[in-house]
Amino acid sequence: MLNLNENQDVYINQNFKSLHLTATEIIAKEFDNCTFTQCNFSDTAFRNCKFYECSFMNCNLSMISIKGCSFFDTAFEETKAIGINWTQAAWPTIKLSSPLRFFKCVLNHCSFFGLFLREISIIECSAKEVDFREADCLDADFTDTDLESSLFGKTNLTRADFSTASNYHIDVFENELKQAKFSLPEAVNLLSCLGIELVD
Repeated sequence: MLNLNENQDVYINQNFKSLHLTATEIIAKEFDNCTFTQCNFSDTAFRNCKFYECSFMNCNLSMISIKGCSFFDTAFEETKAIGINWTQAAWPTIKLSSPLRFFKCVLNHCSFFGLFLREISIIECSAKEVDFREADCLDADFTDTDLESSLFGKTNLTRADFSTASNYHIDVFENELKQAKFSLPEAVNLLSCLGIELVD
């Protein structure tokens, strides 16, 4: 197991396992191709940290603060990431695709308001009460994700895949849905904004 050294600012190709650094502060650290496994960072404040091609597996990141942090090609798997305000991060000025990928994670109560999330993967996740308003989610993949009470408004969902997602409520007049994928019976939720009633 490796610990974070106060006197070390850059970590390359390191594997961190079972770290427990809750309700603490981690400032100006850079992680390049690092893996975090079964680590608990809940309520920790990350300040101006950089994560390049890193992976978080089976970690607890609930309620972390990420003010000024940078992410590039960062993956989260079977990780709790509840209540994170992703708008606090330092997002790249050159916009290629989303630097984040989530698989089998809990993302409830997060905010992605107004962010550039093209090609983001949120697969087999719980994403309840998540704010996607005004985000650019072109080509996003929401496969098998529960989107109960999540917010979509002025969101670019062009070619987004909701084909096996559940519990979404998306106003077809308030969002860009060209070539987005939906499947029955969940797609009936799209009719709620039309004020019509389906009967058998």
